[in-house]
Amino acid sequence: MKSLIVPGTMESLQIVSNFVLRTARQARLTARAAYGLRLAVDEIATNIITHGYCQAGRPGPLRLRAEWDERRLAIHLEDKGITYDPLQVKPPHDLHWPAEKRRLGGLGIFLALRNVDRFRYERLEDCNRSTFEVFMSRHRCRKKGEKRRTLRRLRR
Repeated sequence: MKSLIVPGTMESLQIVSNFVLRTARQARLTARAAYGLRLAVDEIATNIITHGYCQAGRPGPLRLRAEWDERRLAIHLEDKGITYDPLQVKPPHDLHWPAEKRRLGGLGIFLALRNVDRFRYERLEDCNRSTFEVFMSRHRCRKKGEKRRTLRRLRR
């Protein structure tokens, strides 16, 4: 298990991003899965900093904890900002419209949560916890020398 505590400021986002990517590499996620996980954590962390801390006029930390095993990698992101459940945000209704006709906002959370296999939110006393999970069976790199059966081989 790895953990990180940083100030809830925009300057901390690069540190958060590096933590997620390093953890994904150690867990042997594919590059695509690591990128999607980083994008999801970055989007939620940005919203926490912007809305939960800056706009609310209250400073606070971001706490990250990573754990993984053969089945999954989980990143837990905790903050002490205002209560905010990203799952309550409705997907944009105007996704099929041209970009210039869409309203601003709401797309980031929608895209972020599509990049992980499972997302959970919970309010624990004075703390928000967002949990991002990636399932290893779908996104793990193979070990050196390990044969991977491809669709082409299976069709023969």
